[in-house]
Amino acid sequence: MNIREQYEKLEEKILSPLATKAKDSKGRLKLEEKCNIRTDFQRDRDRIIHSKAFRRLKHKTQVFIAPEGDHYRTRLTHTLEVSQIARTISKALRLNDDLTEAIALGHDLGHTPFGHTGEKVLDKITQNGFKHYEQSLRVVDYLEKGTGLNLTYEVRNGILCHSSNLVADTNEGKVVKLADKIAYINHDIDDAVRAGILSIEDLPKECIKVLGKGHSERINSMISSVIEHALKYGEISLTGEIGQATWELRDFMFKNVYIGSKAKIEEEKAIKMIETLYYFYIDNIEKLPNEFKNRIDVWGIERVVCDFIAGMTDRYAINEFLNIYVPMPWGKIF
Repeated sequence: MNIREQYEKLEEKILSPLATKAKDSKGRLKLEEKCNIRTDFQRDRDRIIHSKAFRRLKHKTQVFIAPEGDHYRTRLTHTLEVSQIARTISKALRLNDDLTEAIALGHDLGHTPFGHTGEKVLDKITQNGFKHYEQSLRVVDYLEKGTGLNLTYEVRNGILCHSSNLVADTNEGKVVKLADKIAYINHDIDDAVRAGILSIEDLPKECIKVLGKGHSERINSMISSVIEHALKYGEISLTGEIGQATWELRDFMFKNVYIGSKAKIEEEKAIKMIETLYYFYIDNIEKLPNEFKNRIDVWGIERVVCDFIAGMTDRYAINEFLNIYVPMPWGKIF
């Protein structure tokens, strides 16, 4: 019995009946030989961490576009915080934290430059729309390495279903969906206070009374509520008094930070930049990198241009725009 098989046996002994066992995976898009050391979910996690799409998250907007301060969250640090919260819940419930971690680390791989602003632009101007969770699945299925990462069904399903009204087939996927919200509600409060957009005193008093005033206290309240509910009822949910306070706090953040606040002061520029780059590449497909041009016959021009732009970091998009539309001093050209 090799190490992987020993670990799969251990999962049978220690994981909850609510957990997804690695040996019971529905498999990959393409059949491949199993690893002797890692389970399929551990292998998926490693493939995501070592991907270029994962590394690019460090230069993609969470809320604040290209923040100057060293302590503001980026899409990468958001992803790591989601992973930590999701793994805490999974371990407490004896779910498969390898599967949970893989889903969490891959859930935002398809995010555009400038965060949800870029997503909304592409969704508006493309014929078939654009959703970051669908793009995240597209990254792991097709785009990364040119052939995709060939992940298991359970990881792919969790990535796709982490947002919108979609519901994951596994409890691990459902945990990640809640962890995503717990993470961004709390770390975006932290960043908004740091930026001077909010003060702690601005937060809804009834919510703070229930959840706690401090960052870690609020997170702990939410995590504990999810765990207690799952242990009692066997379902992954954030309900009751804690849940109500959480969703009210989320609504507060949308009204006071995510929409129309100083955090969005550069948003119109980002919108114009993404629109301009999109139409430039639609009209000048020869300017696309060869790896993208070669996909046009398969996916069509719109889809390929979306893939190219969605894969950009904030600074890459800015530099592309400058190179195309802003005159360079003569000495920098030659």
